[in-house]
Amino acid sequence: MLRVSLHRLSPSSLCSYSPRSLPPRKQTFSFAKLRSSVSAMRDFSTSSDLTTKLLFRQLFEKDSSTYTYLLADVGHPDRPALLIDPVDKTVDRDISLVKDLGLRLIYAINTHVHADHVTGTGLLKTKVPGVKSVISKASNSKADMHIEAGDKIYFGDLFLEVRATPGHTQGCVTYVTGDGPDQPNPRMAFTGDTLLIRGCGRTDFQGGSSSQLYHSVHSEIFTLPKDTYIYPAHDYKGFTVSTVGEEIQYNPRLTKDEETFKSIMENLNLPYPKMIDVAVPANMVCGLQDDSSAEPVVATSK
Repeated sequence: MLRVSLHRLSPSSLCSYSPRSLPPRKQTFSFAKLRSSVSAMRDFSTSSDLTTKLLFRQLFEKDSSTYTYLLADVGHPDRPALLIDPVDKTVDRDISLVKDLGLRLIYAINTHVHADHVTGTGLLKTKVPGVKSVISKASNSKADMHIEAGDKIYFGDLFLEVRATPGHTQGCVTYVTGDGPDQPNPRMAFTGDTLLIRGCGRTDFQGGSSSQLYHSVHSEIFTLPKDTYIYPAHDYKGFTVSTVGEEIQYNPRLTKDEETFKSIMENLNLPYPKMIDVAVPANMVCGLQDDSSAEPVVATSK
């Protein structure tokens, strides 16, 4: 099993949540302690001694309706952080936020080779010393680290588990927060374009397969605990988060049987992606990659 070691982070957000520090039954429940912002700026803490904490931010790029996610272990003295699905247009915003929060960015991660925007991983590498780009080995694209199903990406004492979820593209993966008493609870799944809120990614380009996507979702995502949060790479209707349980019950495509799902996907009649001819070639080389980091480095096995 691959283990990608990261540096560690610490939290500071609008809301702290600790399932082990809930008030006794006879105490008055305080909604203020569990409030969450519209922009999903939240901190999660699951450690009984509060030494391990996850800082979490959900960020938005309006032109491509892309979500970028910032995660950090703020309970660790190094305060290591990572970005999932950064966009080239918002790299300066993301770097500014990392600095404001006193974090050390160590990974820039993609869920897949995007067709609707240019990834910001290459730019981040040129602007933030030491940042490593990460993408799946199955994507056949350049990065500093190539991950596969079962690998764990560590940032401090926290980690993301890698699950292969092809179908939208051959190289799609879903990143899931760790399972354990010292990891965030409920868990969080960053599904890229594989599973969207009440939808899913198209399957008619980049080696897509509706049958493969259907099985990926049902075997790798819908088998997670039902309270697992779903954070997709895009949303076009204003949704910010869902859960596994909600999507199992309400997703208008993936609640159907496989043959019906395949029929739905084959008859979407979607236009040709306007950015695909620019985005895909760029993203195959990490968006913007300098010569010194052009050669991929495979992560070390555990």
